[in-house]
Amino acid sequence: MTLLTIFLCTPVDSLAQRQKVKNLPKYDKQKVHFGFLLGINTSGFRVDRVGNFNQLDSLYVADADKQAGFNLGIVANLRISENFDLRFVPDLAFTQRNIDYTFYDAGTMVGVTTKEIESTYLQFPLLVKFKSNRINNYRAYVIAGFKYGIDMVSQAKVENKDKEFVKLSKQDYGYEIGFGFDFYLERFKFSPEIKMYNGIKNLLVDDPKIFSSSLESLRSKTFMISLLFE
Repeated sequence: MTLLTIFLCTPVDSLAQRQKVKNLPKYDKQKVHFGFLLGINTSGFRVDRVGNFNQLDSLYVADADKQAGFNLGIVANLRISENFDLRFVPDLAFTQRNIDYTFYDAGTMVGVTTKEIESTYLQFPLLVKFKSNRINNYRAYVIAGFKYGIDMVSQAKVENKDKEFVKLSKQDYGYEIGFGFDFYLERFKFSPEIKMYNGIKNLLVDDPKIFSSSLESLRSKTFMISLLFE
């Protein structure tokens, strides 16, 4: 009789051990909630060169070189349904993007000139978040939407006769896609997230100097890893 009791109780005890306490059980019923974001980014350009690029003096190569930066932002989340949210995540992004120009003379490389382009973007992404069903204390999700940004230190209107810099437009816009995971902790929700931004607007400002005239267009391309606390 004792052995039978142990046999019957063992599966029940094992199941109880596998069950987890559900943190923040009413969290997803909130219509609106807020949080903040910390992130790192690598930013570059999609470079399109003019058709006669290789005939421009001694300039033969112009490539974008990605550089690291960081983001600080806030999160405003509107619950639409069990699996869909609308998110507004304004942030401040500190970025640097380099363009390396390689010059040749009679087929021999004579030097590389690097133009550093620093930007501080105030960004306004409006995103739709599609969430999986919650399993214990986590969910997976994908996110996509439109982002508009203003470069607070744009050089588009700067006149500097002593330095040949690449002028960029003050405004940028494009689309953003990504994915992440929501982890429900005891007091807050923690979400690591990976996103990619592709700019639609041509940021290049017309300029007769070779560093700009040799290019057809420059469009933003950014990869970002974020930690969100909500």
